[in-house]
Amino acid sequence: MSRRNLALALVTLAVAGCSSDPIGPFDSPLPPDLTLELQPFITAGLAAPVFMTQPLDDGRIFVVEQAGRIRVIRDGVLQATPFLDISTRVLCCGERGLLSVAFHPQYATNGYFYVYFTGAGGEIRVERFTATTRDAAGPTTSKLIISAEHSQFGNHNGGLVAFGPDGMLWTALGDGGGGGDPLGNGQNFNALLGSMLRIDVNNGDPYAIPTSNPFVGVAGRRGEIWAKGLRNPWRFAFDAATGLLYIADVGQNAREEVNARPIASGGLNYGWNITEGVICYNNTPCDQAGLVRPVIDYIHGNGDCSITGGYVYRGSAIPGLRGHYLYSDYCRRWIRSFLYSEGAAIDEKDWGITSAGNVTSFGVDADGEMYVIGGTTIYKIVAGS
Repeated sequence: MSRRNLALALVTLAVAGCSSDPIGPFDSPLPPDLTLELQPFITAGLAAPVFMTQPLDDGRIFVVEQAGRIRVIRDGVLQATPFLDISTRVLCCGERGLLSVAFHPQYATNGYFYVYFTGAGGEIRVERFTATTRDAAGPTTSKLIISAEHSQFGNHNGGLVAFGPDGMLWTALGDGGGGGDPLGNGQNFNALLGSMLRIDVNNGDPYAIPTSNPFVGVAGRRGEIWAKGLRNPWRFAFDAATGLLYIADVGQNAREEVNARPIASGGLNYGWNITEGVICYNNTPCDQAGLVRPVIDYIHGNGDCSITGGYVYRGSAIPGLRGHYLYSDYCRRWIRSFLYSEGAAIDEKDWGITSAGNVTSFGVDADGEMYVIGGTTIYKIVAGS
C-alpha cells in the first residue's frame, strides 16, 4: 500500500467513528546517543523563503518566497525561473505575503495547486492555480477558493494551506491581528478568522463543506470551521501514522503552545482569547470548561517570542527520530522535539542547534526527510556524525 493510500485509510477509519486519542506509544524514546546536525541544502539565490514542500511522485522541491514567488529546486539546484510569480498581487511583508503552497493529491494529472497569501487589501486569500507546463504556472489560471477580510491590522495572518490525509483542504487563519484579539474573532464561531477550516475542493464550486464538519447546519456557526480558539497558527502538521493533528499557535506576551489532537476530532476550542497556553489571558480565574489544553507550552521569560511549528519525523534516514515532533522558536533559534504518547508530551529534547538563525519554517520532502528554513538558507536535518 502506498504512503498516500495508507494515510487515507487511517483517517477514513478515524472519521468513521474513532475520535479518541491514539493508543500509544506508536514510537520509541530517542536513543541516548542520537545527535542531529544541519546540513546546508540551498545557501544562495533565495529571497525571504518561508515554506518548502515536495509533491509525491515529483522529483522537484518547491520553495515559497514571501514576496510572491514559488521557486523550484531540481536535483539540488535552485532554478533561475520561478514556477509562479504573483508578486504584483501580494501584499508583503512583515507577517504578510505569499505564505505557503499545497499541491493537490492528483497534481500529476490535474496540475492543481493552492496558495495562501495576503491580497492587495490585506485580505487572506486561498487560490487555486494550474500548472500550464511542467516548469511553470500561469498567473492567469487563478481561481479564488476562499477569502477572509483582514484589513484593520497587519499581523496574525496564519499562513498554512495543506491537504489532509482525508483528501480535504485544510487551512488555519489568525485572529485578525492587534493585541489580545480586539476584534473578538477567537471565540466568534461565525467568523473564519481565528479558526481552522476544512473544505472539499473536489466537489462544489469553488468548494463544498464536508458533511462531517462539526458545525454544518448549526445556526450562527460557519460550516467551514473545524476548530476554533486560535490566535496565530502559523504552522500545523498532520501525522497520518498516528492520526494526529499538531497545531503550533503563536502566543501573545507570555506563552507559546503546541496542540496535538486526533485529526478526526472536530469542533474543538483551543481557548484563545480566554486562555494563552495553559493560563488564563487577562481574566483570572477564567472558565476553561470545554477548552483544549495544549500538549506543551513554554514561557517568554528566557527570550523566546514566537513558536515555529514543524512536523513529525517519518523519514528513514534517522530511525531513532521517527514519531518525534520537531519545532523551533523564532527568537531563541533552538530546535526541540517531543514524542506524543497517550495525551502527553514525553521525551522532550533540546538538540542544542541554533545555527539556522531565525527559523521561519520547517519542510518535508517526499521521503519524509525534514528541512529547516533559516534566513535565506535551507538546511537538511541529518544524524550527527
